[in-house]
Parts: sequence; C-alpha cells; structure tokens
Amino acid sequence: MMEFGSGGGSGSPGDHDASDPQRRKKRYHRHTANQIQRLEALFKECPHPDEKQRLQLSRELGLAPRQIKFWFQNRRTQMKAQHERADNCALRAENDKIRCENIAIREALKNVICPSCGGPPVTEDSYFDEQKLRVENAQLKEELDRVSSIAAKYIGRPISQLPPVQPIHISSLDLTMGSFGGQGIGGPSLDLDLLPGSSSTMPNLPYPPIVISDMDKSLMTEVAANAMEELLRLLQTNEPFWMKSREDGRDVLDLESYERIFPRPNSHLKSPNIRVEASRDSGVVIMNGLALVDMFMDSNKWVELFPTIVSMGKTIEVISSGMLGSHSGSLQLMYEELQVLSPLVATREFYILRYCQQIEQGLWAIVNVSYEFPQFASQCRSHRLPSGCLIQDMPNGYSKVTWVEHVEIEDKTPTHRLYRDLIHSGLAFGAERWLSTLQRMCERFACLMVSGTSTRDLGGVIPTADGKRSMMKLAQRMVNNFCTSISTSNSHRWTTLSGMNEVGVRVTVHKSSDPGQPNGVVLSAATTFWLPVSPQNVFNFFKDERTRPQWDVLSNGNAVQEVAHIANGSHPGNCISVIRAFNTSQNNMLILQESCIDSSGSLVVYCPVDLPAINLAMSGEDPSYIPLLPSGFTISPDGRLDQGDGASSSSSAHVNMGRSGGSLITVAFQILVSSLPSAKLNLESVTTVNNLIGTTVQQIKSALNCPSS
Repeated sequence: MMEFGSGGGSGSPGDHDASDPQRRKKRYHRHTANQIQRLEALFKECPHPDEKQRLQLSRELGLAPRQIKFWFQNRRTQMKAQHERADNCALRAENDKIRCENIAIREALKNVICPSCGGPPVTEDSYFDEQKLRVENAQLKEELDRVSSIAAKYIGRPISQLPPVQPIHISSLDLTMGSFGGQGIGGPSLDLDLLPGSSSTMPNLPYPPIVISDMDKSLMTEVAANAMEELLRLLQTNEPFWMKSREDGRDVLDLESYERIFPRPNSHLKSPNIRVEASRDSGVVIMNGLALVDMFMDSNKWVELFPTIVSMGKTIEVISSGMLGSHSGSLQLMYEELQVLSPLVATREFYILRYCQQIEQGLWAIVNVSYEFPQFASQCRSHRLPSGCLIQDMPNGYSKVTWVEHVEIEDKTPTHRLYRDLIHSGLAFGAERWLSTLQRMCERFACLMVSGTSTRDLGGVIPTADGKRSMMKLAQRMVNNFCTSISTSNSHRWTTLSGMNEVGVRVTVHKSSDPGQPNGVVLSAATTFWLPVSPQNVFNFFKDERTRPQWDVLSNGNAVQEVAHIANGSHPGNCISVIRAFNTSQNNMLILQESCIDSSGSLVVYCPVDLPAINLAMSGEDPSYIPLLPSGFTISPDGRLDQGDGASSSSSAHVNMGRSGGSLITVAFQILVSSLPSAKLNLESVTTVNNLIGTTVQQIKSALNCPSS
C-alpha cells in the first residue's frame, strides 16, 4: 500500500500543486523489505487481524494503523484474484481437453468403415488389427528375404524372377525405384557400399582395443593434474593470455605469452601445417553445477547434450572414480569425434583424458587434454591442449560457465573453400559454439522438466504434460538422427555425384535396423551452398509456415497450418511444431518439425509421421518405436565479417548470426529406397534424389532473390 505524504515538502510553495504528477509521485511511501516481510508473516497466520493486532503491528513497524489496515485489505484482494485466476486456468484446460476428446471421437467415427462391405465394422479395434497385419507383413518380408538369400547361394545369382517389392512411401514424394534384383529392368544398380545402420548402441571405435598398464595410469594422472593447473590459469586470468579481438570483441589467445609461460618440449619440431585454434567464452546456463558435472562425466549424456557437435563419444576406461558420491577427482580416458553439420567438413577425433575437480563449495572445473597413444599418432590429426570449463553455482539454480577451447590441427587435406573462413576463424569448433549450444540445450531440458502445460503453447491439441514430454523426446530423437545422417564420421562413406554446383550432391547408403527407424535400405543425400543472406533471415524463411510451400516437396506447393506448438527455449525460434498440409492425398500424415537457433547457427529438421503414431506420442505414450526418417536444413554463418550489405540480422541477441555477411546452408534428405535389407540401390532412385535436392536449392535461391549460379 502506498500513501501520500501530508506536508508540502521542502521545495517551493508550488510543490503542493496536485495537478503536477511528478510532484505527486515524490510523496509516495513504499514499505521497506523488512516491513513487508513482517506483514507477510502475519498475513500467513492471520489474514484478518483485529484492531489490537493492527495497533501492535503499527508500533513495531512505525506505520500508521490505517496503512496496516489498507495493506491487509489489498493483500486479501490480491490473494482472492490469484485463486480465481488459477481456478479459471484449470477450468480452461479441462474445457480444452474435453473439446479435443470430442473432436477426436467425431473424427474417428467419421472414418470407421468395414473393409469388406463398406458399412460399419463389427470389431471396434481396427487400429490394432492394422498393426497386427503390419507385424505379420514384416515377418513375411524377413522370411522371403532369408529364403531368397539361401536360394541365391545355390543358383549363384540373385532371384531376379521374384516380383519387385514396392518401397514404403513415407512421404508424398513419389520415387520410382525400378526393380531391386541385380539384373532388373529398372536401370543398372549403383555400386555404393551398403553400411550397417546407425545403431542406438554406441558404434565401435575406429581403432582396436587399448591395453592400459599401471604405468600408463600413473602417467595419465600426472598429465591430467598438470592440464587442470594450466586450464585454471587460462580460465581465471585475462592478461597476458587473452586479448580482445578488434574485429568482433572475442577473447583471442596471445600465443607468444602462452608459449613463454607454458613451454612445451619439441615445440620447434612442429609441422608447418599445424594451426592453433584457441577461444574463450562465458555465460549463464539454466542448470545447477552438480547436474552439469554429472552430464559432462557421463559419455552417453555428453553426446545427448551436444548432438550437433559430438557425433560420437565413449568412455574407454575409468582411471579414477573420484570421491564417494561425487565426481571430484574422477579421471576418464575417452574417445570423442566432433563434427560440423555438413558433408564437406571432416570430423575431428581425439583420445582425451577428462578430469573433474571440485575447487571449492559450488565451484567445479573439468579439463579435457589429448593423450597420445603411439600406435594412433599417425591417424589423429587433432591434438587437444588443456581445454574445458569452470562451473560456478549461482543462488537461483543457474550456473555461470566459462569455457576454453584450445586445439592444434594438422590439415592433411585443404579445408573446403566454403568453410575456410568459418573454420580458420575458430568459430566452427570454438568455445562460443560449445557454450551457446549448452545454453540452448539446458533451456530445452528445463522445458522438458516443467510439469504444467500451457494452452497458449500447445493450442489445446496436446492436453497433458506427459504428451508434451513424449513429443519433446520424439523431436529430440528426430534431431539426433538427422545430425547422424549428415555426419562425415568413420561410419559414413560419402560418394559425390556431379551436379548443380562445384560441391555436387553427396550420397551414402546404410541398412537401417533400429526400432526407431524404418527397416530396409536408407539413402541419405546432402549438399551445401552459400547465400549472400544473413543466417537469421534464412532461418526465418525456413521457419515461416507461409513460405514453406516455396521449398517443401512434402507439401506439394499447398498451404500448411501449424496444429500444435511446444516452446522449448527462450528464443521463439526454439520450438517443436506439428504441421498439417492442406489439399494433399496424404491426409493420414502430419509433419513433425523442430527448429533450433543460437549464436553459432540454426537447424530446421522435419519428418512425416503417420496419424496413429503421432496421436500415440501426443497422448503421452513411449515414442521410442515410432519410425523416423528426418530431412532438413542446417544454417551457419560463413565466418566472414558483415561488410554492411544490409544482410545482417536485426536481432542483437545472436551476435554471430548477426555479424556474418552470408550463410552456409546444408540441405539433407533421407529416403527409404527399399524395405528389403539386401536390396541393391537403383541408379534411378539416386538420380531422383539428386534432382530433388537440385530443385530444392533452386527454389530456395529463387525465393530469397539470390542468383542461381
């Protein structure tokens, strides 16, 4: 409660003029924090104090009894309004839920017909009958495949006389596959190596197992302790190590000072092809320190936290498990493979020691440093100098994270021209990218943990918190699958098709067998191109449902409508959408889409999902077995500073996205070309995908008014 003063103030006689609002404002009296705390405490015990209690309180707090009386009146009114608002929200949510159930029941009743007579069916469980038939169909296909392979052994050639098996159409994209026999009539088979599918279990390491002796372990402990000491100095000291870049204000390592203070043996023997990338960044993350440490020290959670950066991560051996109930003192030998989301950029592989130490209460440090094994020295082109982060707990459940990346890279093959600026500037694998990804993913985890649902977010289509969580898990798996599909990891071998530009279209084929992927042979195709448009504007173009028909082959040029929306971050671009295309033959399909954006770049990933499956996820069921074959776009800055061509973003929140002069866009599609695991890939299907990517790129350039060459 605020009261006017009673005197005329200490100013001129005109001060009491009530028509001057500035003067009137000065006579407000705000209660102190101590007074409010005391009033709140009494309000909890007794919302209706009598006159005696009010007098006693006024004496204690130095307030007039009238002020005490008004404060309690206002507080009671405020409390009543809060209760009414909460009741209103609960009733609205219940109303939306009932409305959705009503619509779903009406839709279901509309579509129910008997397949044999066209009338109403006898059984009511048509969906489960269909599922049963699908399972039987899959078993028969496996049996046919097994018999065909046995017969082929005896007659010495494939059973091409069998009728061709048509592919499952997972989208409105009509691919003519021809026949899948080795001697079919649909054109020659393309001799691409068939790779095993990307399994949900961690793939094998690219090198044989490593035997670690006790002497190795003591040496590793010493290397890790020295690395921790060096990292703490790099994290906590500015000069002489770090200088501000004149171009963009980033922290840049002064190599002369660094080498003088941390001299390394044989540094004069270094190859002239070795480049050093060093960067530092800090920011606030919406996760507490203990939770972050737990995720960083678990290789599976680490990969889950950074799907756009870490293509593979595995703990080879735990050298020391640390203190009981804490990760402090924990030391692990790990293998990690880092990526940029484009088939043009080679992955970076490291064998690293990861060492965690609690510096003091609420302050943690985690260091990563390369550990060289002589047998792999020729294969690892990257060496990680002491890098890592300092995690400082903040009182509100947040953490302040300071991150340092420091690597030596030997370029045995030249970096592709399109990515040279981005990689050589240190932005592609630098601290800024790690930290901005961590901030975005922690916001996503926070949204996943929120139990309440908001009708504003969900449009009433996903009425429960379980449904929201299930949809978020499904979308996360879709994004992870997409990132894996365009990785240049050892498990992917890309073949370049000559095509529309100097890059061409890169294709790879793998056999998919995971429960969360359609069974059969999957073709992945991708290309990267440059546009003189800022990354923010390109992201807005892909994200806007009104411009979607200009590039999306799944919508066949028809308008689309977002029917469900889940926000999973503070930036409006970080969200999950369920999209319906109008006037298409695919009425039983919806498109699941997730868009992600931070200062290092952005993604728009989408996938057609059939209606029963997406309803399953929306109702809160486990979405692990819903098959996904996502396609999409990755957008990153080109690494060149904006020359003031007007392409820069209006958003100041995303520094990198705004300072870049242009964008590097990777377009990637995944298509199930055959449900037979042993099928040969037909050249016709590759040509179709090549044309599809070429057309998509031309449509994007045309829509953004960019030259086609």
